[in-house]
Amino acid sequence: MNLTKLIVITVFTVASFSVYSQTMKNTSYKNQSGEKVLRLEFIIPISVTEAWELFTIDENLKKWIAPQAHIELKSGGYILTNYDKSKSLSDSSSIKLPIISFIDNEILILKVILNDNFVTSVRESDTNLQEVIQFIKVDNSHTKIVSSMLGWGKGIDWDTTYNFFERGNEWTYQELLKNYK
Repeated sequence: MNLTKLIVITVFTVASFSVYSQTMKNTSYKNQSGEKVLRLEFIIPISVTEAWELFTIDENLKKWIAPQAHIELKSGGYILTNYDKSKSLSDSSSIKLPIISFIDNEILILKVILNDNFVTSVRESDTNLQEVIQFIKVDNSHTKIVSSMLGWGKGIDWDTTYNFFERGNEWTYQELLKNYK
């Protein structure tokens, strides 16, 4: 084997390892309209179909998102969760995320409904807050998940809400990644 071939193989191996071993990255930014986009990205060592099923099957959601979880996968459907395993999904503390739309194994778009934990001014002014979750095939056994929250309002109360979701979404997706470390 010549030296050039060895260097190419070594560089490819190191590059591949670093791509697959990455942890969650916060790649948040402001879009061309100046609106905030809360964006988290990570690669998970499973196929796109398996990654999709983590988000779209009740038993899989219960493994990482919340101990109480149910999904009605359809446009106009919803994901319903409760972080307290002693409470039911019909309890007022449950969180309901309507499904705006989806494309199997590619994208899931959720409307974020702000509950009573958020100040009234934010709840009343929210019309556009949503989460767009993309499932991107890296190879047959690795999938990149990109979660982007957009539709933020402006002002200090919205900044507080953004900070809450930045911490909360990072924690939630770290719970998912724990299953693969």
